[in-house]
Formats: sequence, C-alpha cells, structure tokens
Amino acid sequence: MSSFIGIVHRVAAYMGENYVLTGGVFDIDFDKGNQFAVQLDLDAARSYPSLEVFIEKELTLAEDERIQVVSILTPNFLHFEMARKLVSAGFNVICEKPITVSADEARSLEKLVQEKGVVFGLSHTYTGYPMIRQMKSMIAQNKIGRIQKVDAQYYQGWINPSIHQEEERKKVWRLNPKMSGMSCCMGDIGVHAFNLIEYTTGLEIDKVLADLHTLYPENELDVDGTTLLRMNNGSRGVITASQIATGEENNLSIAVYGDQGGLKWEQEHPMYLKHLIEGAPSQIYKPGNPYNSEFALESTKIAPGHPEGLFDAMGNIYNGVAAAIQGRPHSSGAFPTVHDGVRGMSFIEAVLSSSSQGQVWVKVS
Repeated sequence: MSSFIGIVHRVAAYMGENYVLTGGVFDIDFDKGNQFAVQLDLDAARSYPSLEVFIEKELTLAEDERIQVVSILTPNFLHFEMARKLVSAGFNVICEKPITVSADEARSLEKLVQEKGVVFGLSHTYTGYPMIRQMKSMIAQNKIGRIQKVDAQYYQGWINPSIHQEEERKKVWRLNPKMSGMSCCMGDIGVHAFNLIEYTTGLEIDKVLADLHTLYPENELDVDGTTLLRMNNGSRGVITASQIATGEENNLSIAVYGDQGGLKWEQEHPMYLKHLIEGAPSQIYKPGNPYNSEFALESTKIAPGHPEGLFDAMGNIYNGVAAAIQGRPHSSGAFPTVHDGVRGMSFIEAVLSSSSQGQVWVKVS
C-alpha cells in the first residue's frame, strides 16, 4: 500500500466521505503490513496475513460490521484470483486495471459478478475527469454530429532508462510476462486510450490492425505500438502508445471528430476541453461552470478555476461505486464496470494477435 497508486486510491476514497479504511491485506510481508496499519491507526485485528484469512475472518462478522468493498491494487497477475475469491464470497470490489491477464478470465469474472449480484468497479481513472465526462455528454447530445474519426495517444518515457540494459530490464516487473501478463505497453497504457474512446463516444471498436515493438528481440513484451481502428459505426481511428517516448511523462490525449465538429482533451491539461465547430470559432470548456452537463457538474468538487486532477478523477469513480453499493441514483458512466474490463482484455488480445500475424485486421470479440 506504499505504492504510488495506493495513495491515489486512499485519498480518492476519502474524498466523498463515503468510505472509511477499516482493514485489509496490506503487504505480502505480514510484519510490514502491520506496520502500515499502525501508521494509519487501524485496528490491528483487521490487518490480515493473506486474502484467504481476510475473507474467513470478515465473514464471521455481522454484515453491518463487515468490510463492504475491497480494492485490489496488486501486480496484474494477481487480479483475477483475488477478484474471483472476493466476488465468490459476496464482497464488492474495486480493481486496478487490467482486470485480468486474459479475456477468458475477464469473461468468467463478469459472469460471476452477475451471478453474485455484487458491485464491481474498475479503475480506468481517466473516465473520472469532469471534462472527459463533459465530452461524453456532448457527444451523446450530438454536439459534434455523426462521429467519423477518433484519435487517441498515450506517450510515456519511463521505461527508456531501463530497457537498454538487460540486467536493468529484469528489474522492471511490467516487462516480466509472469507478473504483467501478455502485454506491457498496450496492456498498461494503450488500454486506457481504448477505454476512453469507447467511454466518450458510446461506440465500440470493432476491428484493429496493430504494429507493436519490443525494441530488443530478447525483450518479450511490447513497449511501443500503433493500432488502426475500425469502429462499429464504420468510422476509422488510431491509438498510438509508447513507454519509450523519451522525455514524455504522462501524455494521454483524445480527439473525436464528427461531421459538425470535434472535441479534444489532454490529460496533462485536464481543465480544458476544446470544442471545434464547423464554420465557427473554437470554444474552451472548463469544469464547474453552469454551461456544463449535469454529469460533469456533479463530478466537480470545487469552484471554477481551481484545478482538479488525478486524485479527483479517482474520487469520482469511488463515489460512483459507493452510490451503486448504497442503491442511490447515479449517472450512467459513473464508474467503469467489469464489462469494461472484458472489453479491455479483448482489445489487448486482438492487438497482440494482429501484430503477431504481421499486421492484419482482427476483430475485437
């Protein structure tokens, strides 16, 4: 729980005053986990050595005392088994993406979630940004007309310092297929671009043609790639993703073009949504202003002009999950679901299949 993403989840959970961190499995080393629990002033009895013990002990408690939702913030290869055990025991779950390491696992988990009737949230964090939600609302309101082109990119450079030396590569868990799964770049960040396209447009990506690059033959997983898209409405698009884009930090952007205009958003400048209008000057939308949609406004926590970022976006996802658990009304798209996880894994598998076959069109099942 000392990881970068751990603190993001903890702060996000507190934002809407819907959650209290009660207990959990905080480290593979039980002593370190207990130290973490002490730092947060948690009940030592709710710090558990393993997920199995967590489930066993929590289920002995009265339902109104039991932990209601569990966040899974582990390396990718652990997601499925942990989620499966928790859902089977009736716990609601918030899981880091990718949801599993295969589409078959994701589909079986989706079926189990439906059977158990639990709430399952997936932390595709960028869907929580107010201006992404404004983008989704405007597209649904036909503000840019019929979609005819989508373009998303996600550039990072963090692997570049490690990848050029074999011994250094071995220290990066995301480059280890036993921990990361079948893909590094597309599985880690390309899938975010994929998710944003489907989330904002309401369309599905039907087919992909991909060219992935491992940079070195002995490196097993992709660190760079370009994927052409065919949408289910016949329009075209592209996703470019890289973790060896030297000097880049977290350069995620999405542009959607219709026959009447376009919408553009950048994660490193998340307060601005640019609306391109056919035959008229472009407009800039910003959070908190009354001209925004109800969905964007309910996703904004402070007055206009005050920056909202990654923590706030994750907070919106946690608030959406809380509303679903409590049976309160919430907007469509309030949080990514297990089905978004299935779509993401199907995309990753299709991209890998396309590239390995020599850049051919593959359907996203």
